[in-house]
Amino acid sequence: MDLVLDQYKMYIDGEFVDASNKETSDNVNPSNAKVINQVPKASDEDLERALDAATRAQKEWKNVPSAERAEYLYKISALILEHKEEFARIISEEVGKVTAQAIGEVEATAEYFKYYAGWARKYEGEIIPSDRPNENILIFKKPLGVVAGILPWNYPFFLIARKVAPALLTGNTVVVKPSSSSPNNALVFAQLLEHINLPKGVVNIVTGDRTLGSKMASSSKVDMVSITGSVPAGQSVMEAAAKNITKVNLELGGKAPSVVWKDADLDLTVKSIVDSRVINSGQVCNCTERVYVHEDIKEEFYEKIKQAMSQVTYGDPLSDDSVGMGPLITESGLNSVMEKVETAKKEGARVLTGGNKGKGDGYFFEPTVIVDTKNDMDIMQNEIFGPVLPIGTFKTLDEALELANDSEFGLTSAIFTNNTNVMMKFINNMDAGEVYVNRESFESIQGFHAGWKKSGIGGADGRHGLEEFLATTVAYIDYDLSV
Repeated sequence: MDLVLDQYKMYIDGEFVDASNKETSDNVNPSNAKVINQVPKASDEDLERALDAATRAQKEWKNVPSAERAEYLYKISALILEHKEEFARIISEEVGKVTAQAIGEVEATAEYFKYYAGWARKYEGEIIPSDRPNENILIFKKPLGVVAGILPWNYPFFLIARKVAPALLTGNTVVVKPSSSSPNNALVFAQLLEHINLPKGVVNIVTGDRTLGSKMASSSKVDMVSITGSVPAGQSVMEAAAKNITKVNLELGGKAPSVVWKDADLDLTVKSIVDSRVINSGQVCNCTERVYVHEDIKEEFYEKIKQAMSQVTYGDPLSDDSVGMGPLITESGLNSVMEKVETAKKEGARVLTGGNKGKGDGYFFEPTVIVDTKNDMDIMQNEIFGPVLPIGTFKTLDEALELANDSEFGLTSAIFTNNTNVMMKFINNMDAGEVYVNRESFESIQGFHAGWKKSGIGGADGRHGLEEFLATTVAYIDYDLSV
């Protein structure tokens, strides 16, 4: 099939449509601050039409055998790979993601659809022993109904799969709202759904700002809201969903600590931390946001991390596919990072490398390392969402754990050590959904990506992620023993 790469229409009830009110918003390329295209801003009428379509379609979709539903996921996966370069270019253009990472995101998206298609004959209910001699207790697993998927801009394509694949496989229908900063990939993705003849209304894609997401969350026609975004965005969705006691699935922010023990392989450690810090220009909720290094090795670590970060190149990935990092997503995002660095300096922190706005017309910021930090500094407590690495020190493992756990977030964490006892104590005492040992911070499809504290409710990926999209009915079946 051929993709129409300049068609930016919403996809509602199997049709490509503009907003009924004809309103649009600008989609901006963060690498050069130029407008790429205009995107529809869905009206209340458009949203209601999408929700009604999903509700209507779900009545039939839930009765389609799971193996048959899986075939649609396999077809989507194959078509994504067939158009890997086109989707990667769209991602690089509207997000500023470097070429290798954009291609990797597309490949991971295809694999995600394929992975969940493989669950078609594997998820199951249960038989529970009864206290009565003439009774069986069965637990049925059923689809929830209509799922509202609210996407972020940092992994705009992959998060389509994370919201849509397990929902469809388990018999739900979906209304997706991509970020207003990265809508094009989702709008072009809709053409794949059209090509495979997915039944009308099973997946709907609407575009708009945050108010649209809140309206989705507050609708009585929605049975679950799944959002990946910031803590304020999650709080807004949770508040809106409370009106109807709608189930929420929240993947929110992170302030991931990486602890460097005194016996760590520093070359491996530095590479892993830098890779985890500058991926997508530091705009990833689970990448390293702060480092704690043992006092005994801090000077050697400082020198190595400074050298590695200063060698990271940046620029427009569509002009130079060899750069290691692209821009920040918006001018406001750039200003926020600049303010955080300036505040840290005023509070006594020291910049080892970087610390300035990058060159060029886009929203670039230099790869930056900051030392002499204290844990009560803003830069150690709140998300930076940029290529800035603040570093603190510690003397004992207990102190490192206390520092690492001193956060309102609890999404991911990492430790670098060759001491099994240190590793196990850290894993067992770290208040986070994920711990990475001697590697970069990045999850696997078959795992479970879930946060503690303000990092979220519920989770995604693997078997446990599939369960998020299922409801239970318990049947107590009595029968006559005299038969």
